[in-house]
Amino acid sequence: MNVAELLFDRAREYPGQTALLDGETVLSYAQLEQLSRTVSEELARILPGCVPAGAQARIGLFWPNAWEYVVLALGILRAGACLIPVAEELTPAERESQTRLTAVHLLISPASSQGGSERGAQGRVEGAIRWQWTVLQSQSEFPEERFLAVNPAFIRFSSGTTGDSKGVVLGHAALLERVRSANRRLGIGREDRVLWTLPMAHHFAVSIVLYLLEGATTVLENAHLAAEILETARRTGATVIYGSPFHHSLLAAEPSGLPWPTLRLAVSTASSLREETARAFHARFGVPLCQGLGIIEAGLPLLNDAPLEKPLSVGKPDDFQICVVREDGTLCGPGEAGELQVRGPGLFDAYLLPWTERAELDGWFSTGDLVEQDSAGYIFIRGRRKSVINFGGMKFFPEEVEAVLCRHPQVAECRVSGEPHEQWNQIPVAEVVPADPLSKPGAAALSKHCRAWIASYKVPVRFRFVDELPRTASGKIKR
Repeated sequence: MNVAELLFDRAREYPGQTALLDGETVLSYAQLEQLSRTVSEELARILPGCVPAGAQARIGLFWPNAWEYVVLALGILRAGACLIPVAEELTPAERESQTRLTAVHLLISPASSQGGSERGAQGRVEGAIRWQWTVLQSQSEFPEERFLAVNPAFIRFSSGTTGDSKGVVLGHAALLERVRSANRRLGIGREDRVLWTLPMAHHFAVSIVLYLLEGATTVLENAHLAAEILETARRTGATVIYGSPFHHSLLAAEPSGLPWPTLRLAVSTASSLREETARAFHARFGVPLCQGLGIIEAGLPLLNDAPLEKPLSVGKPDDFQICVVREDGTLCGPGEAGELQVRGPGLFDAYLLPWTERAELDGWFSTGDLVEQDSAGYIFIRGRRKSVINFGGMKFFPEEVEAVLCRHPQVAECRVSGEPHEQWNQIPVAEVVPADPLSKPGAAALSKHCRAWIASYKVPVRFRFVDELPRTASGKIKR
């Protein structure tokens, strides 16, 4: 089974339906099928010369957010190869490490004006796409026969907010299960136009594939200004926005007052949603902001179906099973924080290095998220297991302190972390982005503000002002 072929088998029912809108570029499903087929045929010619016998072809895709990314990605899948998205923000050293660990056979990138400066690169023009490919010679450190057995579609690396990014292998069957599960919550259909603001390299495997499988239109938007995003949404009649809290906070503060009459669903993912953002977005556009839990290993296992009553929840389980466990593995009670474990359709097939298959996890995936479940079954994210601060045996979540700091009118955003301390084990320190760089709040004022809301041992002992906080490409604060 091949997800890309299944997608186009279904699209034969609506060939003239618009698949992609990217600025002035409009691609129907028929045009998308033709272009991706041309790419797959070209790859079928190239691959036999660079993939050893008995190995599954692996192709890295290093490409900016654009309609061409979708064409090339689908062409790679249709050629029977495994797609490895290579994110643009990676340094050359990080790209080299990623392609080496995944033992990429071929790397596709935009053709340079010089016709290809990398060794082995050759320019190809397919329709309006000018791309080049480079043969790589990495040796796999994972079992090729077991890799081949899962019929792999993607290898994605986790976002690595805690520095432990992993290669996650997802096969075609698991991908299809995951997409169908996610859409039971999202309800995407052919009448939808989804405004897309996230990086392709981090979200294509589920989100874009889901929209295309359901015959929806994906509207690509790379602007980071609220006025431009809203203008695109209104011009294209977008019905759904799937984005990060960053984009939603910008839109909520957009001052024009112009409505978004076609909007029916707003989904927030990639990082924690603040209640102020959720309330402001609903007040601005009249549509509640639904927070979802997106996990590379599991897809979208949770989506909040009560966003007005419980805006900070990521929802309650439906076709996924969940459990919340203490450090000793026993189950937590309602309102008690513990690590979230999930089990359900579309879990990843394996970790690449060291090779670890899903079956070895006994069906459950430990997310690393510390959560609480209320008496009605709704899940609330409290923090990451590895980011908990331990002050003399008293443990707390940095996110809790960050939420308090962000209530201060002179704070735009912040990051709280634990700094090693000889006596107390760890002490909390804060990095603060001021709302106005020319009018920074004093450390004493911030400390006083915190003490009014949280216990004294949680109050940062130091405040450092910064211009911006480091983030992963998917919008999460690096910890």
